[in-house]
Amino acid sequence: MNLTDCPEAVRAYLTLASGDDHESALVTFAETAEVTDDGHTYRGTTEIRKWLARTASAFTYTSTPLTAHAKDGETTVTCRVEGTFPGSPITLEHHFQLDATNRITCLTITVPQSTSG
Repeated sequence: MNLTDCPEAVRAYLTLASGDDHESALVTFAETAEVTDDGHTYRGTTEIRKWLARTASAFTYTSTPLTAHAKDGETTVTCRVEGTFPGSPITLEHHFQLDATNRITCLTITVPQSTSG
């Protein structure tokens, strides 16, 4: 599976979140979505908006998708992320779950077990 085969919401999130318009990435999430990143969980679009804004204001970064695969209703995209944050560059896995309307209900961002940096 490559990125073009991923669900539209996944492709849109990856494009919008790594560009200059982080606020637009919010439309890819369901109202009750959850995001887990760096050991913290953000619930609902209000908290996710704050997480996106904090990430955008704290760091400058680029994200390059490397691989994508789907299994058991989850789409996982592995990206190389480089920027002005501690530990850069790093490889991260973005685990997406979508609802019936193709909006993100759960996004978990992790460091792959076998790879870091």
